[in-house]
Amino acid sequence: MNPLRGIALKVLSVMVFTTMAICIKLAAGRIPPGEAVFFRSFFAIPVILVWLAWTKNLAHGLDTRNPMGHLWRGLVGTTAMGLGFTALGLLPLPEATALGYAAPLLTVIFAAMFLGEQVRVFRLTAVMVGLAGVMIVLAPRLTLTSLDATSKLQTIGAMAALLGAVFAALAQVFVRKLVQTEATAAIVFYFSATATMLSLATLPFGWVLPDAREAALLVSAGFLGGIGQILLTESYRHAETGVIAPFEYVSMVLSLLFGYTIFREVPTLPMLLGATLIVAAGLFIIWRERQLGLRRSLARKVMTPQG
Repeated sequence: MNPLRGIALKVLSVMVFTTMAICIKLAAGRIPPGEAVFFRSFFAIPVILVWLAWTKNLAHGLDTRNPMGHLWRGLVGTTAMGLGFTALGLLPLPEATALGYAAPLLTVIFAAMFLGEQVRVFRLTAVMVGLAGVMIVLAPRLTLTSLDATSKLQTIGAMAALLGAVFAALAQVFVRKLVQTEATAAIVFYFSATATMLSLATLPFGWVLPDAREAALLVSAGFLGGIGQILLTESYRHAETGVIAPFEYVSMVLSLLFGYTIFREVPTLPMLLGATLIVAAGLFIIWRERQLGLRRSLARKVMTPQG
């Protein structure tokens, strides 16, 4: 274990994924979300295959014992990606990022519902606080006092972001089941392959021929997505989840910075307040998971026969 290396890789992966989101947003003016999903997924596959070959894991890294699990994960994950890209095109970058943070909060609930995981009062309270933050971010988008076209589109974007977080949380539940039998490389590869195939179903709904700039942005998003996934995977090899997971929220700082400098997006007070509550709730859940993990580890050591 090398915690500093793990943290560095995690932060780097967050930076790469934020850059990917910027590429998608810059191309969103003309490129429909389904087409963006195709480029993001298809051009991530070569990066993943090169990584597998580099790590000498190509021969058996894609073996699977649960193909249907990959299919279901692909269905919900692709839906989440498409909705997330829709939100990126319609909302300010920091707002879309903040609403995306609802996913780990909802994962706690879905894991209890579908996997039988225990959710005690501390985590449940944190989830409620985080969801209150989500509602604060959403509230200005749900008002009926402004019915201009821009406001309507932003309302659609907010709903897409929230629904995308729901599907992203469901995808994480499927991943939690898959990791019991499947290698990380297989999970990443089959998701990209499934998303590529599913995105082609959106062809009849208005795909356009990208110009040189748009093509460069979309292909870059694919490569960056693959690179970010590899960096994220490697980060967990060098440090425990509880150590590096909080650094996911670096993306909020980056979104505020790039949203202002690139897109001239000035964050509103409700967005900042809601995002603060969401991030605080997420950090508390991570801290609580770490504390419980340490207790379980200590209990196992106490119970281990001493020969």
